[in-house]
Amino acid sequence: MTTTLDATHGTHLRSWVASANTAGCDFPIQNLPFGRYRKAGSGDALRIGVAIGDQILDLQAVGLTASNDMNALMAASPAERMTLRQKLSEGLREGSPQQAAWSQALSPQADAEMAVPCQIGDYTDFYTSVHHATTVGKQFRPDNPLLPNYKWVPIGYHGRASSIGISGQRVKRPQGQTKAPEAAAPVLGPCKRLDYELELGWFIGQGNAQGEPISIGQAEQHLFGVALFNDWSARDIQGWEYQPLGPFLSKNFASTLSPWVVTMEALAPFRAPFERDAADPQPLPYLDSPGNRAQGAFTIALEVLLQTARMREAGEPAVRLALTNTQRAAYWTPAQLVAHHTVNGCNLQPGDLMGSGTLSGPEASEAGSLLELTGGGKQPVTLPNGEQRSFLEDGDTLILKGWCEREGAVRIGLGEVSGTIVA
Repeated sequence: MTTTLDATHGTHLRSWVASANTAGCDFPIQNLPFGRYRKAGSGDALRIGVAIGDQILDLQAVGLTASNDMNALMAASPAERMTLRQKLSEGLREGSPQQAAWSQALSPQADAEMAVPCQIGDYTDFYTSVHHATTVGKQFRPDNPLLPNYKWVPIGYHGRASSIGISGQRVKRPQGQTKAPEAAAPVLGPCKRLDYELELGWFIGQGNAQGEPISIGQAEQHLFGVALFNDWSARDIQGWEYQPLGPFLSKNFASTLSPWVVTMEALAPFRAPFERDAADPQPLPYLDSPGNRAQGAFTIALEVLLQTARMREAGEPAVRLALTNTQRAAYWTPAQLVAHHTVNGCNLQPGDLMGSGTLSGPEASEAGSLLELTGGGKQPVTLPNGEQRSFLEDGDTLILKGWCEREGAVRIGLGEVSGTIVA
């Protein structure tokens, strides 16, 4: 487990980048997330940057990486990554002798064009929230919402990596086949039940050789970090196509990532016990370890906000739809996802992405999708300006935010991910 707290997590640390010391800042010196960027409109090659306050530090310009290949950086050993984090922390601290040189390698985030954090070779989407699975299952199987395998095995499917975009993405409303219950035949047309999914995206660091499973005890050594992830969903298209092989066109049209990957090392102060209700099946041995039980989970707050086109034109801010925490929402830990993904010998590679699946807490206010919030569209959400939403409409902007905070640790943020629906 990547659990070690060291000098880089010190609550007393301050940066010579003044904005990193502002209360509530997502990117204090204790965070140091990675992303890829270039100056907006420049057309330059993408560079690896580290977010510090409202600035970006160019990693190659300060001599901390030989190339701008993020996948190569992700493939580094945990020890090499920790050494890099320590050098970044030391160089960005108040009083650092590197301040004069490093200040020349800073650029404002506001002037940057961000890209997908790395080259994503493969993307797997899981289904880790038992509350989401139960609520959605009740809409289709009121007497048996959870299928028999759910509490035994992390459910997942392979998604489409090529359509993953970055925050600010304009998502074109997808077309596909749908079939009304009373219709004799399906029709092709635009999705009418477009939804978001509140997720986290876990990135793989070092991979494994094909045929060599990763044990639960070693799984976190193969995780690089986490980003916010909105895996858009066309519910009406999915309802017609998903049997017998699962979702296809209803999910592969777009997914949206936040630009900054918060590392496993930065998450160390925000670990939590993995606890399973005594009445539930306990994990099979390959999904179980003392370390995972002690602190395999994380406490990450997740928020969903919506701004309609009418709200935007009136200058009204986005409004909250839901707020939850991964400790309440996730039934499986990231380490368990890695161990299960590879138990059959599947080989993972640096930069591979694992979606958590929709993260919903036990209360209605913690729902991670409109499908849950509106009871399948039967109970529309009324917004402060009087508009109602059963599902997303053209012009709607959906925003996800995430952050970690607890007593005795400095708050760190995951930033935000936004996307706007267009016709």
